[in-house]
Amino acid sequence: MRTIYQAVAILSLLAVPVTGYGQEEKLTVDVGADLVSSFVWRGMYQSGASIQPTLNFSAFGFTVGTWGSTDFSTYAKEIDFYLSYEIGGFSVGVADYWWNGESASYFRDRCSHHIEANIGFTFGEKFPLSLGVNTMLTGEEDVDDTGKRLYSTYISVSFPFSIKKIDFETGIGISPRKGMYGDKFDVVAITARATKNFQLSPKYALPLFVELIFSPAQDNAFLVFGIQF
Repeated sequence: MRTIYQAVAILSLLAVPVTGYGQEEKLTVDVGADLVSSFVWRGMYQSGASIQPTLNFSAFGFTVGTWGSTDFSTYAKEIDFYLSYEIGGFSVGVADYWWNGESASYFRDRCSHHIEANIGFTFGEKFPLSLGVNTMLTGEEDVDDTGKRLYSTYISVSFPFSIKKIDFETGIGISPRKGMYGDKFDVVAITARATKNFQLSPKYALPLFVELIFSPAQDNAFLVFGIQF
């Protein structure tokens, strides 16, 4: 886990010279959950219908939080922790992904933890194009047959827009080289997501979404339905 401690230290140092320059100082807490017909991550099928809760805290440009997923039938389970820092559309972060079965060991089985570093940039409200680069630093699925670390990298581009009160987001994700996403440069995921808010009361709307996912790298396609709470 040495890598994640180093990443946290770097993020803390980055915050020192910029705190107080228009950053949000008030602590905010977000709690929510998604109910999805299937769990697909970066063009790869993970499990069937799942509940996916999330909890995060934000202040001074930092966000620390956790996200999880539990399948209703096979009890495939994932729990992630993440830390990020954002300023002026630029973000840098680190995440600890853990996925396994219900009976698996979270603390003793270190190989099931995958530490990933990420950077991103969003151009702004007038042109909300977002770019992201995510690279695995540890994990049992990020090695080749000889045990050599692959540093699997996922590069993504996404763009949101709205049509007739429906929010859309299109995106593409690629793997630039051999890694856990494929054996060569390949298109990992092409996505199109539509979200509509159904007004249940004057103060509460329930977001429903449908996401179409094509994965040339996996030779697969998915249509996912979800409810956001």
